[in-house]
Amino acid sequence: MAEDSKPVYLRLREIIAASILDGDYGDGDLLPSVRAFAAAQGANPLTVAKAYQSFQDDGLVVVKRGVGMFVADGATRRLREAERERFLDTVWPPVAAQMRRLGLRIEDMDLAQA
Repeated sequence: MAEDSKPVYLRLREIIAASILDGDYGDGDLLPSVRAFAAAQGANPLTVAKAYQSFQDDGLVVVKRGVGMFVADGATRRLREAERERFLDTVWPPVAAQMRRLGLRIEDMDLAQA
């Protein structure tokens, strides 16, 4: 799906997921409030709440009433597994096909630049 056609809450979810996978937020860490994240992203707070709710529905975020939303225990591992599966199922096949068309091999890639 083209990035521009993806619903905003899914794009926000990807930003949050990347922050967790990059280690900005670890298991048990407090996530930014809905309003703070909305302000930082220039998004509607209701849209941010929908992105957070999707994480909560998946068991990746837990809410402590009156305190905030926290990354659930084991969320980083589960999120990494899900993202690896998504990458291998949807992202990698067209990349591999393009590499074959161009005669590129993994060994040709300068992965140090990534």
